[in-house]
Amino acid sequence: MGPAESTVPPASQNELQAMAYTDQLTGLGNRYRLRDKIRSLAAERASDPAPFTVALANLDGFKPINDLFGTMAGDEILCQVAHRLKACIPDGATVTRHDGDEFAIILPLVFERVGAERIGQMIKDVLSAPYDLGDRNVRLSASLGFSIYPFAGADFDELMKSAETALYRSKRRGRGQITIYSREIAQEMKRATQIEQALRNAIIADAVDVHFQPIVQLRDGRVVGFEALARWIDPDLGSVSPAVFVPLAEERGFIDTLSETLLRKAAEATLAWPRELFLSFNLSSAQLMDPCTTANTLAILNGVGFDPRRLELEITETAVMTSAETASRIISELRAAGVRISLDDFGTGQSSLGRLRDFAFDKVKIDRAFVSAITKDRASEHIIKAIVTMCDGLELEVVAEGIETAAEAEKLKALGCGMGQGYYYGKPVDAAATLRYLSNHYHEFAVVDRASA
Repeated sequence: MGPAESTVPPASQNELQAMAYTDQLTGLGNRYRLRDKIRSLAAERASDPAPFTVALANLDGFKPINDLFGTMAGDEILCQVAHRLKACIPDGATVTRHDGDEFAIILPLVFERVGAERIGQMIKDVLSAPYDLGDRNVRLSASLGFSIYPFAGADFDELMKSAETALYRSKRRGRGQITIYSREIAQEMKRATQIEQALRNAIIADAVDVHFQPIVQLRDGRVVGFEALARWIDPDLGSVSPAVFVPLAEERGFIDTLSETLLRKAAEATLAWPRELFLSFNLSSAQLMDPCTTANTLAILNGVGFDPRRLELEITETAVMTSAETASRIISELRAAGVRISLDDFGTGQSSLGRLRDFAFDKVKIDRAFVSAITKDRASEHIIKAIVTMCDGLELEVVAEGIETAAEAEKLKALGCGMGQGYYYGKPVDAAATLRYLSNHYHEFAVVDRASA
């Protein structure tokens, strides 16, 4: 070795190794530290497989915080999360950060589901306390997924995959959820992926259909419009409920493609209807967060030749509040173009009255939960009466959903409700059957239809 050559001192080598195993932002261990800890624990317990638990904690809604307040604020929150986790975990546990706002906790002394759920609840509570950013406080929730060795996997990769599956399920169920991995959950997630792939193919093949349910004037039963509802029958999966595939499309990021395809098909079908009938169509929460929604919607209508003034878009309170500022702008843009906006499932949100004050709506749809109880529950009757009176004062139209009997229809009519829909007036049917329905139920259309025959 020449005089100019030198070796790295052992202390420096140790420092480099420590850096390679450390998350530079929070000072926690990183994914390499996590991997080594899990492998070491699994090796210790291989001959006598005493269980241990791995948890993944992910902050809900962290990206919007980063976008709104900047990455420095985001980094400060991550450091506070790291501090809280280190302070609350039991003796012998290890916390690491290995991916953005995701943290892992190794729990050597948590052996079963009940213990994991208890720890999960504690972590969830600790992370939900306000975060101090100096000039403001920010609140966040956390979703958690747990995997227990050796039931959820016997090595690092299997345990992490199981914990990620559990975490993903927590995210699917909403904010602040806790999931412990099991074979049943794995099967549930596998089926969701199968449905996703089949649905993507069905959209490409234009195989997702639109059915239409009549909306009538309660005073005389006259049809005034139809709500468009998605229907899908897969060759292998059979009939898949929209309550399953619509949230799945939203969750997996292709609800806009599905919704735009369905709107085009629905608008094309309505061209054969009398022009005074309106089309009611559901807008998803993802679309109320997308600034391009107005332009995309109007482009579809323009391409079909459908008058925007015949379209009513239904949105839920939850969807509105997911991104209130963007939603408000989109609602204003659509109304300026002549599109009417309905607040769907009214009465089931936590602060619906506030929404009526803060956003510009044209119509309110009373949730079927109140309608189905109206003939036997005085409270539901009074709630509906109050909604109708309030909407009259606000110059909002009212539609009652889920009407199934003549008694319900009569009671709603007596309470002053203007419009309704439900099986009593007609089930959702395809475009051809809708035309037959109009021939039988819509006088002007029936006359024109017979004259053209």
